[in-house]
Amino acid sequence: MDWNTFARWGARIADWGAAYHQGLRDRPVRAMTRPGAVAAQLPPAPPEAPEAMEVIFADFERIVMPGMTHWQHPRFFAYFPANATPPSMLAEFLATTVAAQCMLWQTSPAATEMETVMMDWLRQSVGLPEDFKGVIQDSASSATLAAVLVMRERALAWAGNLAGLTGQPRLRVYASGEVHTSIDRAIWISGIGAENLVRIPTEGPRRGISIAALEAAIAADRVAGYLPCGIIGCTGGTGIGACDDIAAVVRVAQAEGLYTHVDAAWAGAAMICPEFRGLWLGVDGADSVVLNPHKWLGVQFDCAAHFLRDPASLVQTLAIRPEYLKTHGADGIINYSEWSIPLGRRFRALKLWFVLRHYGLEGLRARIRNHVRWSQALAARLAADPRFEIVTEPVLSLFTFRLKGADDAAQQDFINRINDDGRIYLTQTRVDGALVIRFQAGQFDATEADIAMAFDVLSELAGTP
Repeated sequence: MDWNTFARWGARIADWGAAYHQGLRDRPVRAMTRPGAVAAQLPPAPPEAPEAMEVIFADFERIVMPGMTHWQHPRFFAYFPANATPPSMLAEFLATTVAAQCMLWQTSPAATEMETVMMDWLRQSVGLPEDFKGVIQDSASSATLAAVLVMRERALAWAGNLAGLTGQPRLRVYASGEVHTSIDRAIWISGIGAENLVRIPTEGPRRGISIAALEAAIAADRVAGYLPCGIIGCTGGTGIGACDDIAAVVRVAQAEGLYTHVDAAWAGAAMICPEFRGLWLGVDGADSVVLNPHKWLGVQFDCAAHFLRDPASLVQTLAIRPEYLKTHGADGIINYSEWSIPLGRRFRALKLWFVLRHYGLEGLRARIRNHVRWSQALAARLAADPRFEIVTEPVLSLFTFRLKGADDAAQQDFINRINDDGRIYLTQTRVDGALVIRFQAGQFDATEADIAMAFDVLSELAGTP
């Protein structure tokens, strides 16, 4: 393809993209294809001869699009959003076009220096203190893994990477059962082992970690000869929005000499609104915090903001400096590949810059406040309907509910009918072992009318009171 052809196709795809987003409300939210339907339309072997872009693009529309779940649909109320605003897409197009591999300062100084400034903009936006420094990771999963590796290395006096875990004390990490499964995976990959992730009971309306149980577990592990190394708290857990008492968790960690990581992947974005910061009160004492601009701030996936009070510990854990990765004759530079697990890095800061400038903090705050208000209004409407029961009250824009008096099989049948209908998309979780339905408002272009439609769909499919 020559560059004139590239330009024509770039314009055509931009036009297609605008039409796609403008027509999303006319599409079912979730893909309606059966398993294997897409693969069955793809040839079993690659083509030997070149094919025309017209044919390729026609096949994209014919084969790919029917099998896509529309994450940018205004009535995507499942999981959490993965918002992609127009300025973010344009920035991503530019970053893709320049196609830099930004692993070192010298491999693209603008990418490194913009990342430093954008992470400080974001730090200020969510109210973290000045001593926090940030790095953009691909996802909260990678940030959590990095934090767990630091926990491991600090506890072992930096001997884990050097000597391995054989012969070392058994390390222990503490978290509630409400944390995301990325914590489990980080524990596996770090070599600490699933049996050493100690699940602490929760308490209170926000299902936060029990501080008394946490202190008792740490004390018991020390008596048993284990080596406690860290605590992982959550603000806005994935299942029901559980929020730990971060200030209390930090006090325990500091008293015990443990590293703290706070997973605020979804809810952390809401901290640009000062009135919501009570949900993570005490976060300024944590060692590591992650939030995802790609969830609720309109920044194209992937973009996870990882903040650290002591980046030197992370660099000591992850940095490897062969001669070919050294930059000579430039003092005081940052190589963010030493702050993350992959060596290769994309220019993610550009889309953050575009979004923050295009909408401003007030524009972003307005959207989050609307989502919270509309979601809470929907919860109130469902609570007033005798067919429904609110199981967990709204945390920001997330709550859970169920059909009153229905067993798990009936709840799952209801969820399936909702999603097969296509007008809205919801997911399920479990609370105290029982199946419930999650609702979360957060898609960037959602309106009050979209949330009102959710009630209409739920009411229609639930049947006569």
